[in-house]
Amino acid sequence: MSLYVPQPRVPLRDWCEWTGNSWDKVQAVVGRSFRRPAPYEDVYTMAATAVLRLIRNYNIDPRQIGQLALGTESSKDNSAGAVIVRGMVDRELERLGLPRLSRQLEVPEFKHACLGGVYALKSALRYVAFDAQGRQAIVVCSDIAEYERGSTGEQTQGAGAVAMLVDADPKLFEVDLAHAGSASDYRGPDFRKPFARHFDQEYAERGKRLHDFPIFSGKYSTFAYLDETGQAFEAMLERLGVSGSDFLASVDGMFFHRPYHMMPLQALAFIYARALAHAPQPNAEFQALCEQAGISAEGVIEECRNEPDLFGEFIRLGSNADAAQEPHPLTTKLAGIVRKSPAFQTLLSTRVKLGTDWAMELGNLYTAALPAWIAAGFEQALDQGTELSNATLVAIGYGSGDAAEAIPLKVVPEWREAAGKIGFRDALAASTDLSRQQYEALHDGKHIELDCPPRDQFVIARTGSTYEVSFQDLGVDYYDFVG
Repeated sequence: MSLYVPQPRVPLRDWCEWTGNSWDKVQAVVGRSFRRPAPYEDVYTMAATAVLRLIRNYNIDPRQIGQLALGTESSKDNSAGAVIVRGMVDRELERLGLPRLSRQLEVPEFKHACLGGVYALKSALRYVAFDAQGRQAIVVCSDIAEYERGSTGEQTQGAGAVAMLVDADPKLFEVDLAHAGSASDYRGPDFRKPFARHFDQEYAERGKRLHDFPIFSGKYSTFAYLDETGQAFEAMLERLGVSGSDFLASVDGMFFHRPYHMMPLQALAFIYARALAHAPQPNAEFQALCEQAGISAEGVIEECRNEPDLFGEFIRLGSNADAAQEPHPLTTKLAGIVRKSPAFQTLLSTRVKLGTDWAMELGNLYTAALPAWIAAGFEQALDQGTELSNATLVAIGYGSGDAAEAIPLKVVPEWREAAGKIGFRDALAASTDLSRQQYEALHDGKHIELDCPPRDQFVIARTGSTYEVSFQDLGVDYYDFVG
């Protein structure tokens, strides 16, 4: 794995001073900082930089790569995607005296909100398993999360890319697709980016330029996240043939899609509560927690048998976002009590500790958020001398709209050598803190000078403007590498 994040950084303590928000609350719920792309960067430059680092750090033979899969929800082009990344990487490899990527290279792009990277990974795994004929694949997840200034999502912004090499002989961890759990359901207006919003006068005036600000309703989106990750997790349990309680007691590490720090903790508490409710035998812990929450244990058990129709309820109640109904009111109330219980706190400290603190510096990376947390976990384990050989892990991905995946992983014995080349901390070390004026200007798309010249990365060199009958490149970006 390899990581790239832009240099411009917004410390959330500073942001809280600028906006009047509570630093104690933001730090506990969201994290400590987020990154913003510099004016010379986009989703493709970040992806290409991560891919080039992967090839160089691990001494990969570019001719052996048969698929380059890009997962993103921040595309700037509705035609090309991964092939743009390929073009940048090829030129720089050639300049370095190295062979280009294989001409027989598949270049798909995968989109489904924050889950696009997991779908790209599944495609690469299937490619390597079935028709690679000994070749490898590279998956790169690259995104820019941006929200309107003053919105509830502003503090959860972020930008970055993670690249992964997929090989039949893994050097970091194995992926058990045979026992992965999938879930999806259409949730209507849950976190969307419709093109039509750009033609709305109010949106255009507030955005000032062609921003990629999403349309979202926080409460409704939280309901969707909890419901779908729970469904995917239980689909995985069914394939594994184990109970939720037994799995949580035996798994060595858990990683989630993390739009902000608290969301995975809420999801795990929700999963934990449902695992207790699904237990085949009456459980004293479950009964005690239900009593503490002031709810009926039988009511929670019955509720966990339901499959709520969130979008149907939305249609029934109308377009008022405040009318969104909690689909699992008893389970959610129980999960709130679970989060404070000693057993759950032990689970957090033993199963969800690796990389958590480091990931609080990233912000939301959309498709790259889950793999970035995994990368942080492996590098931190190496740094602290934690033994992970043969450890069982689970990666739970989520994409709004919505869909989720729960995938078992197993760490290979020789993981340390590969973990030592990820470069997570090195990527974070290259940073320049923005002032309030710089942040607001950069966020609003104004031209500003930043004290962070590009270093060892791809950049946008110029944008085409020709729109003639004989030749057109209007809006097409051209890229260079800056060493």
